[in-house]
Formats: sequence, C-alpha cells, structure tokens
Amino acid sequence: MAVATAKLVKEGRLSLDKTLAEYFPELAGRIENSERITLRMMLQHRSGIPNYVDHPDYWTKPPESRQETLEYALDLPADFEPGEDYGYSNTNYMLIEDLIDKTLGYPHQQYIREKILNPLGLKNTFGSLSEVNIDDVMSGYYVGVDEDFKTKETGLMIATAEDVGKFIRALNDGSVFNKGEQEIYSSIYVYEHTGLLVGYQSIAKYHKDIDAVIIQFNNTTNFDGYEWNLAEIVYKRILKIVRKKKKS
Repeated sequence: MAVATAKLVKEGRLSLDKTLAEYFPELAGRIENSERITLRMMLQHRSGIPNYVDHPDYWTKPPESRQETLEYALDLPADFEPGEDYGYSNTNYMLIEDLIDKTLGYPHQQYIREKILNPLGLKNTFGSLSEVNIDDVMSGYYVGVDEDFKTKETGLMIATAEDVGKFIRALNDGSVFNKGEQEIYSSIYVYEHTGLLVGYQSIAKYHKDIDAVIIQFNNTTNFDGYEWNLAEIVYKRILKIVRKKKKS
C-alpha cells in the first residue's frame, strides 16, 4: 500500500500533506484530530488513530465486515497528538486503501496488480480470499479459540512466502519503482515489515550483509504476545543459521 501510495503521489493524484478530514469529511467527527492528521502521518503510523486490533472485542469477536472492522477504531480518544509519537495502527492503512479506491474510482487491488504485481511477476499474490482455492490457504489459529480463521475475509492481501520474498527484494533493490517514486517512498515508509492479525503473524526482512530475504509465517497467535515473542526468537535463530551458511 505504501508503494502504491508513493506511485500515486508521483502521479500527482494524492498529496502527502492533505488531511484525513479533507479526504474523508464524513469521518471528521468520528476520528479525533482528523483535521490535523495528514496522509504522510498515516503512512508513517504517526497519526494517533487507534488500532482496531487493540479493541478488546477484536480478538474474541473478530469483525465480519470492513465496516465492522473500522467501527472498532471510531469514536475513541486519539492515542497521541498527530506527529508527536509513533504507534503502529492497522486503521491507518485500512483508511489508505479506502482513499486509493476513492481516488482511482476502482479497487486498489487492480492498481496494485497492474503497477506492482504484474511487472514483478508475482502470480501468487491475491487481493482477497475469493481469488484463491480455500484449500490452498494456510490455517490460522488463536490460542484458546477452537476455530480456524482462514475462512475469515479480512480485506488483506494473501501471498506465498516466495512472492513476499520477491517483493521485499524488489523493494530493497529499487526495481519496484519508476523514476522519482523511490525518493517518495523512502520519505514515508521502511523497507521491511512485520504483521499480525487473528490467526497469523509474519516477519519479512532483507539482510544486506548476506544479500538474503528471510520470510517467516506463523499460523498461531495469542493476546498476551507469547507467540510473537517466540516467533522473534525463532527468526533470529534462522537468520543466524542462514548467515553461517552464506559466509561458510
């Protein structure tokens, strides 16, 4: 989404300094400080908009629709003043998706496929569950809940580890960008990512010293962070093994 935004900014179709209230007047009364939150702040997770996954009901009663997901972040006090702190919030990027849809007049998934996925040859990256055979999707579990979350439509993208690896490499070597786009991207976001939602978590990073991308997907999560801490320990061990093999 950050790459797509950088491309649209370069095209002059979006402005990093325009505010949330200007882009979504209907949300002005439901998101605190919306008149001061810029697109740049949302991209950098410096908006102060509450993260919908932090809502106490999110993990035990996962939302069934996009609107229900957004409702978990509306009408709440801001986490901090715009631009004054950093706080990872999935709500930022959910709103950016809606903004891109609104700007283009068609789904952002189509733009991403045309501008990013197809040029990079990423044939196993999809915009929703409806595009894949559910039997090919990895199951996802939440500790203490007897349910497989793989059938829950989250609105997020789905990809194989191989495709994620190719994207991370293209992000770092610059091949995903056209002229002038990488400078914009570098001013708004990082070149690696970690992710977490009900049933799934991942770490995706490029390690320059060994010229390697390491992707780790896990299909079990919990609320107290134990599974995440365990994943980080495992990732560090994997990195250590790969470094040893690369340098031997």
